[in-house]
Amino acid sequence: MEKIRLQKFFTDQKIMSRRSAEKVIEAGNVKINGKTAKLGDKVDPENDTVEFNGKIIEKTAFSKRYIMLNKPIGYVSTVSDEKGRKCVSDLVKDVGERVYPVGRLDMFSDGLLIMTNDGELANRLTHPKNNVTKKYSVLIKGQISPEALATLTSPMDIDGYKIRPVGVHIVSVKNGNTSAIFTLHEGRNRQIRKMCEQCSLTVMRLTRIAIGSLKLGDLEKGKWRELTKAEVDYLYGRSAND
Repeated sequence: MEKIRLQKFFTDQKIMSRRSAEKVIEAGNVKINGKTAKLGDKVDPENDTVEFNGKIIEKTAFSKRYIMLNKPIGYVSTVSDEKGRKCVSDLVKDVGERVYPVGRLDMFSDGLLIMTNDGELANRLTHPKNNVTKKYSVLIKGQISPEALATLTSPMDIDGYKIRPVGVHIVSVKNGNTSAIFTLHEGRNRQIRKMCEQCSLTVMRLTRIAIGSLKLGDLEKGKWRELTKAEVDYLYGRSAND
């Protein structure tokens, strides 16, 4: 099996966080095959023996899971909530492993939410440098004026942060309201709603429909499905030949 960093071994085995693992490694409390480990060491999870504080770590068998959930309105994108609100974890109890949402959709938004127990992929998808686009179908009350459209597609200031320009494509105007597709290259907290507020526009419905080339499709509301290997490889930036 391919070797992984010792810190990742600890997080994969759900023993401690990466930062905590770094501390115990630096303190000399970890051994690999009887030798004191140091930061930067790698381990073969299947064949190497890892000791922590003199005890061999019994490796737990758990699989990495990658799922797509069609989050309904009314659920918060957390695994638990101190206010007692419904959580997306309630919808994925039958996955078989504890999975966590990658990024967030606010309580009043719905659509595509990736959930996984693979921290490496979660970091990749949420780090701005990887430029993973996200598309949203947005229903706006009234019409978007040319001036408002120009503002929405400019580098606006949101909560003291200058966002990257957003793509806005007007799909249709029906019953006086506007349907549009917003394409984001980053995901600030409630970004689209705050952008529209600055333009005196009211968001009536907001649905995430795609992350990169990964599309929500016809997945039923409140249901989930496994991502295919090809989809996971795509999210990792791997080619079919890797």
